[in-house]
Amino acid sequence: MKSKKSILSEMNKKCKNTLMETLNIKFTDFGKDYLVAQMPVTPAVHQPDGILHGGATLALAESVASAATMLLYPNRNQVIRGIEISANHLYSVKEGLLIAKAKNVHKSHSTQLWLVRVKNKEKKLISICKLTTISLNP
Repeated sequence: MKSKKSILSEMNKKCKNTLMETLNIKFTDFGKDYLVAQMPVTPAVHQPDGILHGGATLALAESVASAATMLLYPNRNQVIRGIEISANHLYSVKEGLLIAKAKNVHKSHSTQLWLVRVKNKEKKLISICKLTTISLNP
């Protein structure tokens, strides 16, 4: 059986040359029904007025929840796609580190519902996101 560290390392290697690499998203922890990722807040993910772009937050949320579906409910014969995402942005962020925890709310044969809480390093809730994924036959 692979160690948690080895699994996270493999997941992060798969992100090379993807949006996750561009946004510097890293997977950092997982458990039975959750996956955690982090993303630094730098000018690269800012809106023109110098605060975190909501789209970058959504990219973080969709990345961690989609990866959680693949990691926690593996079925090598299916592909995972996000089909709906929504968010409530509660606080603005100019710099620091975001930590997103995707926790499974519902899992059926074909769809999964994830709640993603995005917090800063001080554990202040920045955004709450919801993502529905679907498992499809290739």
